Amino acid sequence: MRRRNFITLLGSAAAAWPLAAHAQQPAMPVIGFLRSTSLADATHLMAAFGQGLREAGFIEGQNVAIEYRSAEDRADRLPVLVAELVRRQVVLIVGNTPSALVAKAVTTTVPIVFVTGSDPVVDGLVASLSRPGGNTTGVSFLSGALGTKRLELLRQLVPRAGTIAVLVDPYTPEADRERKDVQAAANAIRQQLIVVEVGSDRDFEAAFATFAQRGAGALFGGTVAFLNSHRERVVALAARHALPACYALREFATAGGLMSYGTSITDAYRLAGIYVGRIVKGEKPAELPVQQSTKFELVINLRTAKALGLEVPDKLVALADEVIE
Repeated sequence: MRRRNFITLLGSAAAAWPLAAHAQQPAMPVIGFLRSTSLADATHLMAAFGQGLREAGFIEGQNVAIEYRSAEDRADRLPVLVAELVRRQVVLIVGNTPSALVAKAVTTTVPIVFVTGSDPVVDGLVASLSRPGGNTTGVSFLSGALGTKRLELLRQLVPRAGTIAVLVDPYTPEADRERKDVQAAANAIRQQLIVVEVGSDRDFEAAFATFAQRGAGALFGGTVAFLNSHRERVVALAARHALPACYALREFATAGGLMSYGTSITDAYRLAGIYVGRIVKGEKPAELPVQQSTKFELVINLRTAKALGLEVPDKLVALADEVIE
């Protein structure tokens, strides 16, 4: 009886060993992916981020999990969402400029990787590009700094536009700096601008009505996440009002916009994915210098130019990285 009881006990213990071993395995690390705008318009960015993670050795659902959150254009929701991710015990938070700024204000311990179109030092995200310090690092694609160049390209395409409309977001520091740079460049060449702020869905129709009323001959699209998340609507309104436009991101041109010039936001998210992988493996954000995306893209949509009755100069077409016909 004793031998039989011992064998039964031994068999029960052996059956429990795999379960115990499984319970002792480390949990899959969880990453928080946070945006101030809709995730529905950011699938290409999430795909690029996933590609970067794979390059760093991580595959979502296999050895890393991702919690996606969006404030849906409501900045007041960001602190709540960050707190929610912290309670979820994420190992890291990745976000665009508004999300990263709020995350930095909420937590000093959870690593943060940002993707920004402006200067992260000026924005207060890091102490310096080479030595970020604290719990924050990331990628800057410096799109806002290219506003003057986009204005120049737009004037080459529509040289007779007496007044150029400018769409800006009133709630971000990068938009404010871009607006000042573009205004200074316009003043230097005596170019008249009409600057209109759009901070919510209901502002777009009113903005384009203002442009039409004041006789705008072209459109300058500012560099902010809010405009990017509503790019199809902006492009449609520009077409309805027959406004030739230059935007910051290629996504506008591929959606039917006339022209775009800037660095690649998808490449920036890929680089962010690589950084996230390195941090999950144990590197510290403070020791990872801010990367700067250097992939510049000029995209011209000739189909849109034809619909607007515009003749694109051959020299401009020759400069383009992509021509949509």
